Amino acid sequence: MPDDAFARLVERVGQFHITDRAMKNAQQKAQDMVRVGAVDAAGEARYIRAVRTYFNDFAKEARAHLRDIDRRLEHVNQVHFNLSAERGVAVKRIEATQSVLHDVLALGDTTP
Repeated sequence: MPDDAFARLVERVGQFHITDRAMKNAQQKAQDMVRVGAVDAAGEARYIRAVRTYFNDFAKEARAHLRDIDRRLEHVNQVHFNLSAERGVAVKRIEATQSVLHDVLALGDTTP
């Protein structure tokens, strides 16, 4: 990888909030190599392996989280659909009972 591409990768990765100790160390070493202009093939390869490992794991975790959110959204949508249907039934019951009560009133029933 050309030095400028490596430096851009190091900078880009450095924009993430990294909490993993191994990745933090790899990032610091890579930043030091770039800063002093001493990027060697072995150091670059170690850093790239660390980045690949860290971000592969990070991506897996993010996909699992997304699947969980999608599953929960499906549940919420089903609950919303069911409640909307129940509401429709309740509205029809009210309309039907009001109609009967209206007819009773029209017949002159004055009892409460």
